[in-house]
Amino acid sequence: MPMQPDMMTVNSTDQTPDHARAAQDGESREAPAHDAPGPEARVLDAMQHQVAVFARRAEQTRLGGIGQARNSMDRAAYLLLNRLDQVGPMGVKALASGMGIDSSTVTRQVAPLVEAGLVTRATHPEDGRAVVLKLSPHGTARLGQVRSSRRELMAVLTDDWSEEDRETFCRLLTRFNTAMQGIHPATETPEVPPS
Repeated sequence: MPMQPDMMTVNSTDQTPDHARAAQDGESREAPAHDAPGPEARVLDAMQHQVAVFARRAEQTRLGGIGQARNSMDRAAYLLLNRLDQVGPMGVKALASGMGIDSSTVTRQVAPLVEAGLVTRATHPEDGRAVVLKLSPHGTARLGQVRSSRRELMAVLTDDWSEEDRETFCRLLTRFNTAMQGIHPATETPEVPPS
């Protein structure tokens, strides 16, 4: 049996009864008639539902790209390498601060990247006690492969979108991630898409 898409619409012309939509969503929800939400609440309900569906699907698929590089790098490693690529060499504290995570988490996440030769550690030129993390040539090449694979996946997922749709989605998703960080500062800072 084909899987039904997770859809919740706010279009007033949608004629799908609530109980049928609930069945499509795999949920059972019986809202009392007096509790009918207004238009703004319907939009917010649809948004929260689609964000939940997105989070589930992103976790299931890991959105790890297409081809040989698919799922070859976890999210934490990708974000760390991407940050070092965009900003350049930096210390653990600066990297942690820029990503909105604590230093011990960065230290733990960077260790396997150093071991794999993707990141190098060097002594800070001005402070011999501090360590500077830098993307290695191997790390730059691997990041390029993974980025290309993920770019290809985005192209496939949005194949029938216009360039304007893609730009609008990216702009709004970046704005949404920034708003989320304002509420939960411990989450990663939204990355600026690489140029």
